[in-house]
Amino acid sequence: MSEPNIAFAAPQTDCSARPSGHRPIDLVHLARQTGGDKHLESEVLALFARQLRKSTCEVAGLAGEARTALAHKICGSAKGVGAFDVARAAEKLETRPSDKKALAAFTKAAIEADNFILGLDR
Repeated sequence: MSEPNIAFAAPQTDCSARPSGHRPIDLVHLARQTGGDKHLESEVLALFARQLRKSTCEVAGLAGEARTALAHKICGSAKGVGAFDVARAAEKLETRPSDKKALAAFTKAAIEADNFILGLDR
């Protein structure tokens, strides 16, 4: 039985691959996920950026299971778009929700990814 042809295949779980170099968003991965559709890439990044901004504002006010759940959600989204630094930071925050260094690393990665996305629109 063949796999269904869907716009977003399951994201790679290995966050070490970086065909796009050291950019906050792996644009090669994103292109694979969107089938090379530039309009879809733009829409997906805009949605991810909105989700990331909202989460970055909310995460500091959350604790325990609520912070873990938010980190888990962001981790999955980040892997899907190729924001592997955000995904790694979210995974750490998910496993150590009360760790201030993990929170700071997540916030830093999120801001860098958001700034990168904003720069793409120029």
